[in-house]
Formats: sequence, structure tokens, C-alpha cells
Amino acid sequence: MTAGSDAVAPTTPFAGGPDEAARIQRRTVVVLVLAQAVGAVGITIGIATASLLARDLSGSDAQAGLAQTAQVVGAAAAAYALAGLMASRGRRVGLLAGMLTGAAGAALAVVAGVIGSMALLLVGSALLGAMTAANSGSRYAAVDLAAPLRRGRALSLVVWATTVGAVAGPNLTGVSGWIARRIGVPELTGPFVIGAVAMLLAALVVGVGLRPDPLLTARRFAAGTAGSTPVRRRGIDWAVVREVLATRPAVTAAVVALACAHAVMVAVMVMTPLHMEHGGAELDVIGLVISIHVLGMFAFSPLVGLVADRGGRGPALGIGAAVLLVALGLAGTSPEGHSWHIATGLFLLGLGWSFATVAASTAIADGTPLEARTDVQGASDMVMGLTAAVGGALAGVVVGAWGFGWLAAGAAVLVLALFGAAAVTVRAGAARSDEGHDPT
Repeated sequence: MTAGSDAVAPTTPFAGGPDEAARIQRRTVVVLVLAQAVGAVGITIGIATASLLARDLSGSDAQAGLAQTAQVVGAAAAAYALAGLMASRGRRVGLLAGMLTGAAGAALAVVAGVIGSMALLLVGSALLGAMTAANSGSRYAAVDLAAPLRRGRALSLVVWATTVGAVAGPNLTGVSGWIARRIGVPELTGPFVIGAVAMLLAALVVGVGLRPDPLLTARRFAAGTAGSTPVRRRGIDWAVVREVLATRPAVTAAVVALACAHAVMVAVMVMTPLHMEHGGAELDVIGLVISIHVLGMFAFSPLVGLVADRGGRGPALGIGAAVLLVALGLAGTSPEGHSWHIATGLFLLGLGWSFATVAASTAIADGTPLEARTDVQGASDMVMGLTAAVGGALAGVVVGAWGFGWLAAGAAVLVLALFGAAAVTVRAGAARSDEGHDPT
């Protein structure tokens, strides 16, 4: 069976029965929401202190951002590895591997702080990226058994669960300092101690609760038999990815949209604190603006998923592009320091990212054959991570040479690609509707 075949289309009826599929789907979403909420604490709690720890260990402000860069690159590499693992052994094993690897990375970050090793911190940060990749993979696991007209809502609900960790994580920074003092490790490594525990708890939830495995179950239902485990392999099958992208333009457009939206969001977000600090904004005000941004990213995801299901993936993607343009206009024209322009712009930056990410991710799930799903999704997340890493690195260069406004203007060029992707997705949906398939 080739990757471009429709033999196992997203609308294939479940041989196990719709009631059984719905029951397993409900359980899957509950488990993923719980794991995502707990696991997100492990990622977000270290954001505030990772750069400070890197600065202290390296003795250089210029190297303070290397820990975050290593984590982004690590997430891209993990997306490649976890795709192969999920393809051969299912979502549960893949997610477990990512979460446990992330916990090991957090533990290494603590050791790095104890022995004063910048190199070990970078290794730990790269391994932490596996948790980011697992969190991203969870959103796709939520749609393996979802009905076509409910995919957007299922995916967005798991994305929404990240809000819990995103809000709770930074607020545990004070507690983490107390824990670090109690166990005798540097105070800046306290968040990584809590992070490691959170990731282990998330792994426990997935390990115990994600049974039966949604991807393997979907394959069995599609085949109408007990099925057999695919041949094990490492990483992504790029031949499969190339065939899907060559034959399914809506999937290609969605991959491009994901990468561009993520690069825009990361590039502007990482430079916002510097833009505000240059105008004399206090650290707590900067933190509040970033929190508002994170709220925009995740808190409204269920509403975004509803829009994507009822209005279509293409229109939802177009809304995301329009919101991102408004966000860049406000942020790019904001004065240094604190202003309503930067606060509103960062909120809309998160909301536009949410529309683009939910719509594009759901479009990928819609248009990718079941047997190629993990390869295309893993490749998409890998490209998304690498693009964001490049965007974040270039953002500092652009701001240093020309200023924050020019960064926003450059990001706006990437947003134009989202409008093009939305148009392609709308046309693909119309074509499928004309052929009698599910128009989403």
C-alpha cells in the first residue's frame, strides 16, 4: 500500500463499531488532557530560570539563550525519533519515551547546576526538548479515533490542557527555590527538580491510562482484524512523507502554515522582553505580558477547534493569519517599555498562533492516510521546530541591527504564506465536498 493511497482514508468506517470507537476516544482524550496538564508544568516552570542558569554557568550574557535554543533543536530531533517509534509501537510507547527522556534532561540540568557545567546543561536542555515533542504528539493522538467532524475539537482540547501547566508552572518558581534549598542544590535548578517530577507523573498517566493505544486501535478497526504490528524502524520514512506532500496539496499547505506561524510567534515572543526592558519596564510587568501571550495561545483552543470543525480548516487558518497580521502591526509599532500596544499585540499573537496551529494540525490529520500519519506528523513537527529555532536566532540579529519594528515587518512577510495555505486548504475542501467526501 502506498502512502498516497486512499485505501485507509480518514473516513474509513470502524470495523470494531462506532460505539466502541467513541468509548475509546473519550478515554483517550481524558488521559491526554490529564497528561498534558501535568507535563506542561515540567516544560514551562524552567522557562523563567533556564536563561539565568545558562548565564551563570557560562559567565556570559551572550550565551544566556543557548539553553532555550538547545531545547528547541532537541524537540525537532525528538520529533524525528518519536515518529518512528509511534509508527512501529503506537502512541503510548512514543509518548512515554518522550516524557521519560524529558525527565532525564531535567535531572541533567540539576546536575549541571551542581557541578557548574554549561555543556551538561545544554545536553539536558536538548533532552528536555523530547517532552516538548511528546506534548506536540499528544495533539495528534487525540484525533486517531475521532470522528471527522470532531477532530478539531478533540485536538484543541488537548492543546487547551497546556494552559494549566503554562499558568501553574511559572507560579511554582518560588516553591522551587525552597525545594532547592531543602535538598541542597542551586536555587536556579529548583524548577528543573519540579519539572522532572511533573514529567514522570505525566508518563505515569500515559503508561497506565492510554490503553488501548489509539493509533494501533485505529489501524485494527480500519483493517477489520486484530492486525499486526508494523515492521519496526527508526525515525521518519521520508519517502512516505514526500509522496503524501506531492499528492496532497492541502497537507503540504498545512505543514508550511504550521512552520511559518510557529516561527512568527517564537521570533516576536523571544524579543519582546528585551524590547520592553529597553523602555524601563519592570520584570513583573514583562512577565505579565508574556503570561497574557500564553493565555492567548492556549486558553481559547476549544473555541478555535469548534470554528475549525464547523467553518472548515481553511477559513480558520485564514482567521489565524489575519489575527497575526493585526498582532504584528500593534507590537511592531509599540514604544519601548510597557504599553497597551505590546500587551494587546502579544495576546493576539498567541491567539493567531492558536488558530493557525489547530487548523493546520487538523488539516494534516484529515488529509494524511492512516499508515502515513506518524511520518507526516513527525516531519511536520520537526520542520516546525527547526523553523522556529532559525526564527528565534535571526530575531536577535534583526532587532540588534534594525529594531523591533523591522522584526515585526519581516514576520509579516511569513504571515502571507498562511493566507496562501488557507486558500489551498479551502480549495481542497471544496474539491472533496464535490466528490462526496467529508468537506473538512
